[in-house]
Amino acid sequence: MSNEKQWIDISVPLKNGMVTWPSDPEVIIDRISDIEKGDKVNLSQLSLGSHTGTHMDAPLHFLHDGEGIDKIPLSALVGLARVIGIKDPISVKPDELIPHQIESGELILFKTHNSDQNWATRSFLEDFVFLSTDAAHFLAERKVRVVGVDYLSVGGYKKNGYEVHRALLKAGIWIIEGLDLSQVQPGRYELICLPIKIVDGDGAPARAILRSIQ
Repeated sequence: MSNEKQWIDISVPLKNGMVTWPSDPEVIIDRISDIEKGDKVNLSQLSLGSHTGTHMDAPLHFLHDGEGIDKIPLSALVGLARVIGIKDPISVKPDELIPHQIESGELILFKTHNSDQNWATRSFLEDFVFLSTDAAHFLAERKVRVVGVDYLSVGGYKKNGYEVHRALLKAGIWIIEGLDLSQVQPGRYELICLPIKIVDGDGAPARAILRSIQ
């Protein structure tokens, strides 16, 4: 048997009735051709928002002249990443980031108390852990390449979402939201995160996987 380290799927499965951001479209997966009903093939029709489940935000999401998701560089999709554990139950703050000596070009994923929640729930969690505005500016100043979070937004619900998104996106930081890091320990990993290539897309669902390099 190969001793190759296994990849960990950190994507949230898409399914009917899954949790979404309150103002986003619900997920509808409709089997419009069904072998069990006498059709020759199984074929489904998908209806969902571009920021459903595990997904990436493009600059165009918050910036009028920002690039679409189809313009994302491969260096933001595949590379060495660092999962940083966050203890603060409210938000990610600079004081907790400073000891990690975050450097330019890093792909940073935050594992917070959100990862203790069950992604299977259909109830939206309003009090999820988010990035403080100060933390967003802190990361922008360090010119990281990617920021990933373990719930549906980098910004808080009815709090600082606009400011946090703009601070990151204006700095050229690509955002991954909706990660399932429940089976991942803080540390260094190989990351592959591939969003659907939508022309001029403001965002897109993605498949994300990690493999430990420790």
